[in-house]
Amino acid sequence: MISTQIQDSARGVPGGRIPVELDIFVTGQGWKEVGYGITNPEGEIVEFGETPVPGIYRLMYDIATHIPEAYFPSIQVTFEVRGIAEKHHIVLVLSPYGYSTYRVG
Repeated sequence: MISTQIQDSARGVPGGRIPVELDIFVTGQGWKEVGYGITNPEGEIVEFGETPVPGIYRLMYDIATHIPEAYFPSIQVTFEVRGIAEKHHIVLVLSPYGYSTYRVG
């Protein structure tokens, strides 16, 4: 399962109402969208739908919808799913001129 959460550390609030696209890399074809969601008021997308297959994924966050003046208006986080039974909860922490990300398994 792939899920995500956004925390806005500068404002001290969750990143709610932010569009997030989930893509998988397909050899010879490039990136293909496999999921889409908008974070809830707690800044989370609990699931994108289908159970992931092993492969390279990326989450594309439309940060400008939450912070119009953001230095990074769009953030991409690329990661690998090796086992389908693993939980992949990706947390994105925003600050005015940077961001950090980590996985909670």
